[in-house]
Amino acid sequence: MCICGPRPGPSQRGECPVSGTAGKTVEILTVKALLTETALRRITNSSYRFCPEPACDVVYFTENGDTYGKADLRVPVWQKEPFGARILCYCFGESEAGIRDEIDAEGASHAVERIRALIEAGRCACEVRNPRGACCLGDVSMAVKRITATVLRTVEAGHR
Repeated sequence: MCICGPRPGPSQRGECPVSGTAGKTVEILTVKALLTETALRRITNSSYRFCPEPACDVVYFTENGDTYGKADLRVPVWQKEPFGARILCYCFGESEAGIRDEIDAEGASHAVERIRALIEAGRCACEVRNPRGACCLGDVSMAVKRITATVLRTVEAGHR
């Protein structure tokens, strides 16, 4: 049996047209807030998705195949940057380097607790400031665990 008609392209299925990675829907307000002036001139009234693939330069794409890369954004996108000093929380400035410094100095990071308290106080703006358009708390929590484990392995290796 033949099914006739055009097959949807990658971006129509919600996949990045460059990497093929499944994209997460992002509100147009987030995209508008983070694009450079030049990139903002190209924006259309479309549905936007975020490409989380680290090796892909595309940050946002539409079902029409429009793409916006890292150079089109006002901020670095942590998923697209090398590990080490990436900004994780765009509202309150928590970064991998800051988390590591805090762990080195105090034995633990309290970044998650700080962010959680600020969220509860109604000061979070992740839906606009985070390029993914979503809360960063899960990302920060995973980063704290990853960095803590790295620091512990380094300490243990130094004691051998």
